[in-house]
Amino acid sequence: MSNKINLGIIICDRYRTCSGGKCLRALKNREGAFSIYLKSEVELVGYTTCNGCPGGNIEYAGEEMVKNGAQVIHLATGFLVGYPPCPYIETFMSFIEHRYNVQVVLGTHPIPQKYLDMHSKLGTWEDPHWQTMLATVISQEKIRKAYD
Repeated sequence: MSNKINLGIIICDRYRTCSGGKCLRALKNREGAFSIYLKSEVELVGYTTCNGCPGGNIEYAGEEMVKNGAQVIHLATGFLVGYPPCPYIETFMSFIEHRYNVQVVLGTHPIPQKYLDMHSKLGTWEDPHWQTMLATVISQEKIRKAYD
């Protein structure tokens, strides 16, 4: 991608008190899912939660972010690493893409190593479908450990 990209981030409500440190660090360093912007200027135009299951804020957050110029909306890594992972991820992605005609990217910061270890023990991500969903945030072990 090139030029300036405006993006929004929606986080899982389980992490509603999160200050965004890992997401913002990853955005600054172009790590995890933000590595797709290596050659782009990026502006964050929105940051909010889904408002809890089943995502009551998805409709309104997407609309506000697009009004603020969002071209891409990221569903934060917390949707993937929580116990259990969000059961609505694909529903949220589909709704936002179709309703607002905007790209949705799954993930923000790299998965912390401690979460990868736990989900590996639990077998959470054994289904090959998960490999596609985790692709942008799996990163190298050194980077995952830096996000623990």
